[in-house]
Amino acid sequence: GGLAFHRGRVAGVTLLEGTGIRARAVVITAGTFLRGLIHVGTTTRIPAGRAGDEPSVELAQVLVQQGLTVGRFKTGTPPRLDGRSVDFERTERQEGDPAPGRFSHFESGGPAGRLPCWLTWTTPETRDLIQAHLAESALYGGAISGRGPRYCPSVEDKVVRFADAERHQVFLEPEGLGTDELYVNGLSTSLPAEVQERFLRTVPGLERVRMTRAGYAIEYDYFPPTQLDPEFGVRAVPGLFLAGQVNGTTGYEEAAGQGVLAGLNAAALALGREPVRLGRDQAMIGVLADDLVTRGVDEPYRLFTSRAEYRLLLRQDNALRRLLPLAERLGLLREAERRRAWDRLEREDATLELARASVIEPALANPVLERSGTPIREPARIADLARRPTAPLAELLQAAGLEGECEWADVELKYGGYLVRERERAGRMAGMEGLELPEGLDYPALRSLSWEAREKLAARRPATLGQAGRIPGVSPADLQALVMEVLKARST
Repeated sequence: GGLAFHRGRVAGVTLLEGTGIRARAVVITAGTFLRGLIHVGTTTRIPAGRAGDEPSVELAQVLVQQGLTVGRFKTGTPPRLDGRSVDFERTERQEGDPAPGRFSHFESGGPAGRLPCWLTWTTPETRDLIQAHLAESALYGGAISGRGPRYCPSVEDKVVRFADAERHQVFLEPEGLGTDELYVNGLSTSLPAEVQERFLRTVPGLERVRMTRAGYAIEYDYFPPTQLDPEFGVRAVPGLFLAGQVNGTTGYEEAAGQGVLAGLNAAALALGREPVRLGRDQAMIGVLADDLVTRGVDEPYRLFTSRAEYRLLLRQDNALRRLLPLAERLGLLREAERRRAWDRLEREDATLELARASVIEPALANPVLERSGTPIREPARIADLARRPTAPLAELLQAAGLEGECEWADVELKYGGYLVRERERAGRMAGMEGLELPEGLDYPALRSLSWEAREKLAARRPATLGQAGRIPGVSPADLQALVMEVLKARST
């Protein structure tokens, strides 16, 4: 199976049985399947994309033949357990959000049939057992050399790097509504299956547990994403798009975000429409896309709010406001949805105006203000009172006998000052690209920077702030802290 080409561009896909499908655009979302290799211990190696599924070797070879540069990453998965063999009395029940947020503004209500998770911990016995068997781990016994994800390390990583930690959290998560199987979040591993069974039984609640599937590490091909344009199209092969783990990312939401953008652009190309781009100030997906295609990755990439310099502008409550014009331009909404969306935005604007125009009496406001410490003695504007962190706009309006669409308006009032400052700071930072960084700067000692940034700056030693900003993993928040540290160093 592979791809069909015509005059240097994609013409479709060829299937293993020899048939073909013609296409103007093709999106590859192969996850960990490209030349995937599963490791359990140092002796078991199984070519697979995930447990029980064949890897994709031909597709990886076809892409390399087209001139794409390839790299190798690794990731791990934890053991799965039979939930009927767990003693939940010895664990702590963890409920989900009482009212989970939805991605869609056109649907309401939580998902059906929600289940809790369960929290337990590793013990010193768990640590000792894993340390005693480190040589048998694929990750530590030399069987795998690729970089793994920094933010979900294997349990072997944890006991080596945090040797002093008495215990580590373990979340038992249901695999689904129709199964008793549990996913053991926190115990990702590539130790031999019998060692996994033994260390599981050192965890409270798992003393008599049955393991349904052993954890394993998987090594796979990825394509450094600097080979893509901002729409996730492969520059060297028009019509070909890559999304998800093949671009060197890790995480479900990261994959979904890329799938949305690559899918939109593959459709736009096939229909002869303008490409779809999202800016860093427009959407978190815009931050993700720009980080990947301009900075690249040097380890499996995760998206954090700290990677966005405009993170106060990229909020859940203003997603509709930010992206509705794009949805309209692309024709993604039915007329009824379009009307509902604009109606909501108008109600939000009207609520903000109402709060700015309305005055409330002390007798009505003070029961709401008690939590924020200082009652008022004179009538005050509701908008001014809503700026207090513990004074919800909805409650203040209600006390005054008013109502409105409060979520967005409340955030705008409470964070107004910060939003202005953020825009100013972004402007100032743009003018400091050429700021020189002292050669002997002791990066590990700069506690105001994240650990990841300190590690990467110390390894690369950039000459200017602009260079530092292009290092994967150095966030805008880190750059701002770095400016302060440099100015502090100069003044001493």
